[in-house]
Amino acid sequence: MRWIIDGVDDLKRVAKEFLEFTGKDTIYALYGPMGVGKTTFVKAVAEQLGIEDDVNSPTFAIVNEYLTARGDSVFHFDFYRVKNVEEAMDFGYEEYFYSGNRCFIEWPEMIESLLPENTLICRFTELEDGRRELTID
Repeated sequence: MRWIIDGVDDLKRVAKEFLEFTGKDTIYALYGPMGVGKTTFVKAVAEQLGIEDDVNSPTFAIVNEYLTARGDSVFHFDFYRVKNVEEAMDFGYEEYFYSGNRCFIEWPEMIESLLPENTLICRFTELEDGRRELTID
């Protein structure tokens, strides 16, 4: 699947379509360079899920938890500062990844060997005209 994001105002549409397309999938590995809009996308998806908390990158905490309007947990990870797989293992990644709750994982390349088989690979790229492209492998 592929979406072109025409700007911040278009994120609501893409987030809604993303949730419809992914259905019951819960693990999303978000690939893309810094500044491409991964966290902004997670914010838009969170809004679609009825999350009212301020969603921000968990760069220093590694993981943030948010509650949807239905009371379901959503986990947002940022592995940018993780130096090795052992660090992720030490904080108990399995509890989150295998919880059945949605997990949005930024910088998954740092922990690829730990990603469950059913992980959706989501790639963000910046197009020449400044728009963003999101593809799911």
